[in-house]
Amino acid sequence: MSAVLAAFREAYAAALRLHLRAPNQNTLSEGYELGRRALVEGVSILDLTEHHFRLLELEGLGSAPDGTDRSEAALEFLLQTMAALDVATRGFLDGTRRYEQQRSRADDLAGRDAFRTALVESLQDGFFVVDAEGTLIEVNSAFGALTGYGPDGIPYPLPHPWTVEDAPRYPDLGTEAARFVMPIRHRDGRQLWLAVSTSSLVKPENGERVFVGTLRDVTAEHDARARDQAVSRLATAVGAATSVVEVLTVGLEELRRAVGAEAAVVSVWPSHTAGPELYVSEDNPHTATGLAPHITQPIRRRGEAETTGGESRRVLDARARALLDRARLQPGRSMFAIPEGESSSEGIVAPLGESGDSALWLRFAAPRVITAGDWALFSLLVGHLSLAVQRARNFDQARSTSLTLQRAMLGPIELPPRFSVHYEPALPPLEIGGDWYDVVRLEGGAIGVVVGDCVGRGLSAAVVMGQLRTAARALLLRGAGPAQLLAELDTVAARIPGAMCTTVCAAILDPVRGLVRYSNAGHMPPVLAEPGRQGRLLEGGRAFPLATFDIPRRPEATTAMAPGATLVLFTDGLVEQRGVDIDDRFVELADELSRGAGRLPREVADSVLSRLRPSGGYDDDVAMVVYRQPPEPLRLDVPADARELSQLRRALRSWLAAAAVPHDLAVDLVSAANEACSNSIEHAYLGGEPGRVQLAADSGVDCLTIEVSDTGVWRPLPADPGNRGRGIAMMRALTDQLDIDNSGPGTRVRMSVRLMAVSFSAAGRM
Repeated sequence: MSAVLAAFREAYAAALRLHLRAPNQNTLSEGYELGRRALVEGVSILDLTEHHFRLLELEGLGSAPDGTDRSEAALEFLLQTMAALDVATRGFLDGTRRYEQQRSRADDLAGRDAFRTALVESLQDGFFVVDAEGTLIEVNSAFGALTGYGPDGIPYPLPHPWTVEDAPRYPDLGTEAARFVMPIRHRDGRQLWLAVSTSSLVKPENGERVFVGTLRDVTAEHDARARDQAVSRLATAVGAATSVVEVLTVGLEELRRAVGAEAAVVSVWPSHTAGPELYVSEDNPHTATGLAPHITQPIRRRGEAETTGGESRRVLDARARALLDRARLQPGRSMFAIPEGESSSEGIVAPLGESGDSALWLRFAAPRVITAGDWALFSLLVGHLSLAVQRARNFDQARSTSLTLQRAMLGPIELPPRFSVHYEPALPPLEIGGDWYDVVRLEGGAIGVVVGDCVGRGLSAAVVMGQLRTAARALLLRGAGPAQLLAELDTVAARIPGAMCTTVCAAILDPVRGLVRYSNAGHMPPVLAEPGRQGRLLEGGRAFPLATFDIPRRPEATTAMAPGATLVLFTDGLVEQRGVDIDDRFVELADELSRGAGRLPREVADSVLSRLRPSGGYDDDVAMVVYRQPPEPLRLDVPADARELSQLRRALRSWLAAAAVPHDLAVDLVSAANEACSNSIEHAYLGGEPGRVQLAADSGVDCLTIEVSDTGVWRPLPADPGNRGRGIAMMRALTDQLDIDNSGPGTRVRMSVRLMAVSFSAAGRM
């Protein structure tokens, strides 16, 4: 018995035992593959049948250990094994006539070789034989039909001509015994996917190892699976996007990767009069993709900043513009290849959605034939992208509506100088919340501040918030103090459904006297931080939330605010975090405020939010008011020496930051003060003894003054100052009012500016 037959019998016995233990389709498939192997290795039907029944008789495989008869399962396995031999036999009968013709033309061929050739030719699968060097030395006609490389081109050495160079590496045909699916490039340029099954044999005459195998076309199955995976990836990528920009940022990248396109461009016309906005994803931004070099519209790329400095600005050339303009007017879900009527296409264009205001252009890296499977894939992907864009537009509209309602509820307010407010929703603002704040100017220079938080979220909480906010503002304007305001809000809240347990902190600030008077209805305590010191909680004046208990009298507390101190009032969303002790959060807040004396209130708010923001974002809405008490007046007395100017500028700049003067205004004031000091240094003591220059700065409630004085001699401006003498005009231009007094000894220059209030609208920040 030959080694080949022995190996086959051993493999058959193992497969039969496995099938009899647990009959299933997989074990039957293994029997069919053994039949194909028997065909290739020349195992006869008699050998196979004899071996089968000997196994059943000698090894007792016909019955299970429990006595169950397994002969039916054994017969099913045998028939499945012989199926491949049966197919080959019937194919052989069909090819007998061709065999007889071959025999008449080549009488010298041995009968066995002719039979084998006819048998191989009758196979529906592609068949090949590979020698030890990886060269294909025999293929059948079916192999030629599948690959475009038939028997006439034998031999086919490595590298095989159908190999796809840029594809993931697969075993070359006949280099190892395995089963796998591999891509090939057909001789006509098409890419196909073939299922390969190979086995190794040893020639008995010379011991040479060769491989034999079969090929089967599975392109349709592979493409269907690839389409499903591509659609799933795209749907997953755009599923979490909530704006058109986000959808196109991730969607175009995924779409381009799925179809193998070099560039994907979406053109959106926001109105009938405006030009289109372009969204581009491409492999190489510098490769010509129909985009002209001179740009007027923004192109946003994934991962690229959407600022003027980070944007790439280009416009479509005339041809591309016409293509997209034409595509957007086509019926929804239609698409066409460009150029039309050609066998190979540069890309496709299609309308995006059904509103007629956007279109998509996919450009391939090289012209290619678009198959029916490609069209099916393109249609599915563009359809999903269109749905995602429409969903994002609906989301944008809902967000815009909710933001408009939120602004209407909170209302625009005019912030006095040295204030900043911040409102940050915990979730994308599709639902409004019940947190609110208000800052109100009162008579005598006092300022009322109210921060509150209604129970719940959504429209009902916002309605309660709006009524309580209006009532609190009216009480402040009527002259109610903090305790009286909360006491009267108790009565108001008791009559408003859903207002029970609302927490409120009300405070009246006196910037002139440096006092804050406050009362707290179950709310977060304000935090006061003096310059260079740790912030501290203001825990006085505390009582129950609104409309919960009948309180005879609301408590009230008064605390001094040191010059330059920072006061923060906020809602609980700022400091409450799951799994974290709220006292630790208060410590973080107080520590952050200790470094805030030299920053603007807006910068303090930003740093606090950044320091306390949990990794997953805030769990609740955050409303926050930041106030800076005017610092102590600045007094500087330095020698009249130009080398002292840099020190004067630094000191004034730091003081202006502590006084919460906006950066632009601070730059103007530093420039004006520097000019006044330069004049004193250069002219007041000319030709005399060196003197000194004094600078004083003082910040009131709404006005800031800077005074520069010296004890030198006033020198009038000459009639023709030449290229100089512009200092006074510059100081007058940079300040609201300029007064120069040179009537006594020395000169005093007084500059003043009015600190302007800032208009602020909710859902934004200043």
